[in-house]
Amino acid sequence: MIDPSTIQKIFDTADIYEVVSDFVSLKKRGVNYVGCCPFHNEKTGSFTVSPAKGIYKCFGCGKGGNAVNFIMEHEQLSYVEALRWVAAKYNIIIEEKELTESEKQEQTERESMLIVTNYAEKFFTYQLWHTDEGKSIGMSYFHHRGLDDKNIEKFGLGYCPEAWDSFTKNALEKGYKKEFLLKTGLTVASEKGLFDRFRARVIFPIRDLAGKIIAFGGRIMTSDKKSAKYLNSPESEIYHKSRTLYGIYFAKKSIVQNDRCFLVEGYLDVISFHQQGIENTVASSGTSLTVEQIRLIRRLTSNVTIIYDGDAAGIKASLRGIDLILEEGLNVRIVSLPEGEDPDSFAQAHTAEEVLEYISKHETDFINFKTQLLLEQAGNDPIERAKLITDIVRSISLIPDLITRSVYVRETAGQMQVEESVLYNEILRLRRKKSGDNAQIAYKLPARQQSKEILTPAKLGGVASCDTEEIVLIRYMLQFGTEVLYEDVHDGIRCAVTVGEYIISELAEDELLLLNPQLRKIQQEYRTCCKQMPDFSPARYFTAHPDPDISSVVADILSEPYELSKMWMLLDTTLRSEESMLTELLPKVVDNYKMKRIEILCKEADNKILECQNTGNMDELMEWVKKKNAMVKVRIQLNEKLKRTI
Repeated sequence: MIDPSTIQKIFDTADIYEVVSDFVSLKKRGVNYVGCCPFHNEKTGSFTVSPAKGIYKCFGCGKGGNAVNFIMEHEQLSYVEALRWVAAKYNIIIEEKELTESEKQEQTERESMLIVTNYAEKFFTYQLWHTDEGKSIGMSYFHHRGLDDKNIEKFGLGYCPEAWDSFTKNALEKGYKKEFLLKTGLTVASEKGLFDRFRARVIFPIRDLAGKIIAFGGRIMTSDKKSAKYLNSPESEIYHKSRTLYGIYFAKKSIVQNDRCFLVEGYLDVISFHQQGIENTVASSGTSLTVEQIRLIRRLTSNVTIIYDGDAAGIKASLRGIDLILEEGLNVRIVSLPEGEDPDSFAQAHTAEEVLEYISKHETDFINFKTQLLLEQAGNDPIERAKLITDIVRSISLIPDLITRSVYVRETAGQMQVEESVLYNEILRLRRKKSGDNAQIAYKLPARQQSKEILTPAKLGGVASCDTEEIVLIRYMLQFGTEVLYEDVHDGIRCAVTVGEYIISELAEDELLLLNPQLRKIQQEYRTCCKQMPDFSPARYFTAHPDPDISSVVADILSEPYELSKMWMLLDTTLRSEESMLTELLPKVVDNYKMKRIEILCKEADNKILECQNTGNMDELMEWVKKKNAMVKVRIQLNEKLKRTI
């Protein structure tokens, strides 16, 4: 693990302008810099970099954060990987905490295996480009498949000679250890000795999200019928097939920019799409789609279009993956290519515009896809049609979002001419069965479908209803937190009370935690830092926060233009700075937030009272009436403080 002091040094050294300008053309505008956002397509620059605050913010797509956040988002790296990237840029030596012996061994083993795979890629590419065998067999094959030199080089394609131990012998002579050649699967041990796993094959290096070579795929170039046509590296410490997508490193930026991922099946499918300029394409590498692969996509986009072969096997593969994608909350669409075509051949035979146009015209949601496919099999048989409906409903039941489920229920009911209530009941049964606990399922039919209309508690606004007020409070803590608000006397000693301390104490007095989970975390951590860090600088501390969600929220808050309420501006007819009005303004900001929370509690009490009236629970009803009366008294007091008319 990276030592905390080293992390702080990285943040202190990193210049947001220098980091971002490596990827974005920036022009100075006042104290800030402006350019076109690298995270979405735009012609007019709405991407702002503030060196003074150490943050970036796009007012078009909403992304924002510090220098490390930017590298995480742009390069799709983990937090630690992004820290290392920034440290390398500024030649900062990474100091790590003391590792246990097992941790040291594991880290050394992984690094050694990655060194071996990196060397292997160089060996294979050299064989392809610079040897007679490689050029006559490997390069000829790639050219025959329609690949150009640019993309052959981009994907690091290579060739392993037909000799039994050409790579292994060369690697051992170069000093690479037999142990790691075997662990990576590049070399296989037998009774006759060591031999190359990928002998006589063209090579497809497999990279992880950060671009590290973790494995290889190889297609045989001989007519040996006993050998598999395609062969992959075995599972290892650095390679887990179920967690890897071929082409993800080269596709990640395009997936983010287009907010969409095309999912195909094989290596050549990916490369052919990329060659046409459709770079937001990855492959499951001929395996059934896994949850880990879907979650890898979800880090980049929530929209997936599956493009598998137009044959029966390809269609079945699509069906297997659909339910997994739905269950992870992604939006999935399916494209069936013409019979006899696969993504590779289709991309080779058409321009990028033609491919995208075909996808646009023929992609369909999973309901239409399943309905069209399975209706052909069901025909007019009512039992088969019932099975089809059950199959579709099972897929819908996997969708975590209630609103999305409701939309699909309505669509299915219309297409299959079935009552929505029937589908809802079946979904409820399936979700209960899956959870194993009926009490945990908070799924109800829409009111119009219930047999008897009853009064139910209205859905509370919850976090969203207080977001604005909570953001204002956090902004004051970040921007003016260390400013002295007033002086107080404790035990005869005069002490200064800062803006941050005032807000924290006022909220603590009424035992109020902010409703927004990220803002609540800032509130709680702020309280701790005030006590433990004598030189605590709120904006600096939270802008460089190790949690990217927190630092991103802080960047949003500090970069958004806020205006004072007209009511607060009436405090003074002259134009005064917000900072000079803190003494008058802040108590009203805090009381305004407390009023909002009281209003939410009053609504909750009203809902409970209605609920008790419906159920006839008079004892609980009286308790809630008492609570409501107490809340009303507090609301009256706050109204008086805020000089409101009741």
